[in-house]
Amino acid sequence: MSAAELSVELIPAFQDNYIFLLRSPGSDDVGIVDAGDAAPVIAELDRQGLMPTHIFNTHHHPDHMGGNEALKARFPEAKLIGPGSETARIPDMDVTVAEGDMVEFGGLSFKVIEVPGHTRGHIAFWTERGQALFCGDTLFVMGCGRMFEGHAAQMWDSLGKLKVLPPDTRVYCAHEYTQGNARFAVTVDPQNAALASRVEEVRQLRAEGKPTVPSTIAREKETNPFLRADDPAIARTVGLAGAGAVAVFAEVRQRKDNF
Repeated sequence: MSAAELSVELIPAFQDNYIFLLRSPGSDDVGIVDAGDAAPVIAELDRQGLMPTHIFNTHHHPDHMGGNEALKARFPEAKLIGPGSETARIPDMDVTVAEGDMVEFGGLSFKVIEVPGHTRGHIAFWTERGQALFCGDTLFVMGCGRMFEGHAAQMWDSLGKLKVLPPDTRVYCAHEYTQGNARFAVTVDPQNAALASRVEEVRQLRAEGKPTVPSTIAREKETNPFLRADDPAIARTVGLAGAGAVAVFAEVRQRKDNF
């Protein structure tokens, strides 16, 4: 199967958000993921002459669902899909989903993965055939989300669910945080040659005004310290040699919070 089975376009919003526009060749389905702001989405849809059929939400934060109401007002036929545990915080969902549920889109099946930690009800959408993961604010390029509503063991478990996805899975995270994440990553994983190389690649991309999203699961496993908290080298660097992965993860996350 080919990633060409799912086309993903990035729509920048606010200071550093990405909203995603999904198409599947041979289908009239049009998807929007995490529409924090309706204006740039509507502008792009109008530019391409498209009407959305699906609006996906990963979690309840306003910069991810703030555009829902305006999009639904403009495109009432579009189905709003989000976590069932968030019905009190994401209004007017048409379809609510939970762990293991499948959402059909454009001939593809998106599996729902519950990834609490950043928020209690955070979910991700993964399509194996489309080779894509939409992970909101759980996993970032060389980073992970702050634990606003969860704890370290929960977040480590959530990241573990994503870490085992196929290596060529494209990782579509919802923020352009990569340069800051890279600067931090080298402080806890200084001997990682793959990371050092990637930091330079990211610097060049951003200097040219290009996005660093998507990444892949393979690249994140090599260079993301939050996926590598079970690596003894990182444990030693943060002064926790011999400690368990959750303790190391918690220390790395705390250091990032204060970086």
